[in-house]
Amino acid sequence: MAIRHFITGAAEDTPSPSRRGFLKAAGAAGGALMVGFWALPESIAAGINPAVDSYVASAFITIGADDSVTLTMAKVEMGQGAYTVLPMLIAEELEVDLDRVILRHAPPDAKVYGLPFGDQFTGGSLTIRTLWEPMRQTGAAARMVLIQAAANDWKVDVAECYAEHGAVIHRPSGRSVRYGQLVTAAAALPVPQKIVLKPADQFKLVGTPVKRLDAKDKVNGVAQFGIDVHLPGMLVASVAASPVFGGKLKSVDDRKTRKMHGVRQVVRLDNAVAVVADNTWYARKGVEALKVVWDEGANANLSTADLRALMTAALKKPGVVARNDGDALKVLASAGQTIERTYINPMLAHAPMEPLNCVVHVGPDSAEIWVGTQAPARARDAAAKVLGMAPEKVTLHNHLIGGGFGRRLEVDYVEQAAAIGRQVKGPVKVVWTREEDIQHDVFRGVYAHTVSASVNAEGFPVALYHKFAGPSNLARWAPGWMTKEGVDVDAVDGSINFPYSIPNMRSEFRTEDGPVPTGFWRGVGPTRNVPTLESFIDELAYKAGKDPLAYRLAMLDKHPRARHVLQRAAELAGWGTPLPKGQGRGIGLLYAWDTYVAQVVDLTVSDSGEISVQRVACVTDCGIAVNPDTVVAQLQGGINFALTAGLYSNITIKNGRAEQSNFHDYRLLRINEAPAIVVEVVKSGESPGGIGEPSVASLLAAFLNAIHAATGKRLYELPATPELIQQSRAA
Repeated sequence: MAIRHFITGAAEDTPSPSRRGFLKAAGAAGGALMVGFWALPESIAAGINPAVDSYVASAFITIGADDSVTLTMAKVEMGQGAYTVLPMLIAEELEVDLDRVILRHAPPDAKVYGLPFGDQFTGGSLTIRTLWEPMRQTGAAARMVLIQAAANDWKVDVAECYAEHGAVIHRPSGRSVRYGQLVTAAAALPVPQKIVLKPADQFKLVGTPVKRLDAKDKVNGVAQFGIDVHLPGMLVASVAASPVFGGKLKSVDDRKTRKMHGVRQVVRLDNAVAVVADNTWYARKGVEALKVVWDEGANANLSTADLRALMTAALKKPGVVARNDGDALKVLASAGQTIERTYINPMLAHAPMEPLNCVVHVGPDSAEIWVGTQAPARARDAAAKVLGMAPEKVTLHNHLIGGGFGRRLEVDYVEQAAAIGRQVKGPVKVVWTREEDIQHDVFRGVYAHTVSASVNAEGFPVALYHKFAGPSNLARWAPGWMTKEGVDVDAVDGSINFPYSIPNMRSEFRTEDGPVPTGFWRGVGPTRNVPTLESFIDELAYKAGKDPLAYRLAMLDKHPRARHVLQRAAELAGWGTPLPKGQGRGIGLLYAWDTYVAQVVDLTVSDSGEISVQRVACVTDCGIAVNPDTVVAQLQGGINFALTAGLYSNITIKNGRAEQSNFHDYRLLRINEAPAIVVEVVKSGESPGGIGEPSVASLLAAFLNAIHAATGKRLYELPATPELIQQSRAA
């Protein structure tokens, strides 16, 4: 039966139809019913330029004659719980038991599975925000069609029928029929013109804690990540890439390597060399035996000091104004006294637990790829370009991801694997070592900020000017998402929506791309802007002689949700109770991704400058928490991720190379260092906000403020090493 397209009519509890949304149903071969829907919420669509008329759907559900419900997932699972929460939305409206929903990775196809932004990717805390209504509408539309099919068969009024546990029931007679028995008849029906969603008080799944559907397979080893792929006859490649950014391969003496046991081949690339062998050990030993000479190029003498100087110099150049309430520049120019501070954000690596890897099998006129990627269509298309093939000739199998954090939005490792694979007969798995993974990352770049303020007689800011400079990730990765004024909406996030009532506020961003590859890092723009601005606000509170909590609350008259999370976090933390000498308590607030998060950090700073974090109180109002367990887990994970950055993380450059190489010098927070974490999720009726990233930026804000509370000294950069603490004390 051919696929038919239907434009939805308006419904009381669904958005009015527009070019942003439509529903489709199809009777698939074998008597299955397929339903897909995409509608972009207006709040997400605002400011996005690309036209979306051609988009089909971000997810499909297929109901089989055997009662199976298959959800084709356009999103990827990288630990955030998407493979549990999205099936909950389908199951809720479709009225099926959650354990009946089967997940299938979506193939790479941005036209079919792409977000309304025109791309197929997972990131930016967008999953629930963009799929909250479409997934429910998909399930509800399928439910309504199935109920209509049953009513038609029974020749009864559809109002007399309802759905429950994967069956349609006739209320007066008690008759019932399984969904699988209805799919053929349902596929022949028109899609309902009004999609009726459940009211919140009828939710059975949404809002309840549900165990992760993927947990069992991950525990018993059944779950397959990209690095687990093993094919018959597969070889393994280990890689040495140019240690200097932008460097090239000049020459390689591989005579010793080619004589080694298990080594099959040495592959030369423009900026790397790979050893292909029977297993990882042989491949790695083969790389170690190579004698490589690199052309280090223009960046041979690059240092961290150069990058910092580049970004601080950029602050003196004009940028793009993203927010301009009132006239902050005029007020500051006429003020008798202003307060100005400069902040530096360090370069950071992603350091996922699963290092980058990709399996490629290149044939004469087609290829297959097995990989874990956050952007499957981009990865497929990039590999096809390297191989000189049409994209439809490349089949990509996506897998679970052992840590993404933005790193797997990039396709460089897939391109490299394709370039190696085309020189190898048979399948080859390319696996980066931890050293390659950290030293050849697409890093969170160095950023510089200046923040200036003029305050009134009570010490509250009447003008605030935030200017910052650094790489524009959107300009490189998704230039079509830049606003028509040239604003990188990611770079300015956390500044343009800074929630405090300040009569005159200006946010200005200067794009300055350095020679080091940079990209998105968990928490994206707010991880740079929120700690900077929240630290500055905290400093203003102290200068005014006011309690930092009371100071913030006085400026949040327009944000009652922000006030509530701040007050509640303070209550959980025992705000105002005295602490011993050397201990500090700091607070931080975030509003981003349609989510409010407040955190309070309790920590101790020793005489030698060592920091230990004892406790974190975290309160979020993220709208409706579809699965509260997932929300809590995401916040806890983000807190520990952020503490790693706050205490230890810093990629430094010397002679054009990243100096850090593994977890011995790019440390992660260890289990004995993790604080006690108390999380509270505010019960809300608002549409869901993002939750994967907000706790990172808000934690770093509270962390900086707690250090000041403990030491009386304020840091203007991270990580908070003992050396930096001691320098601040001496200043």
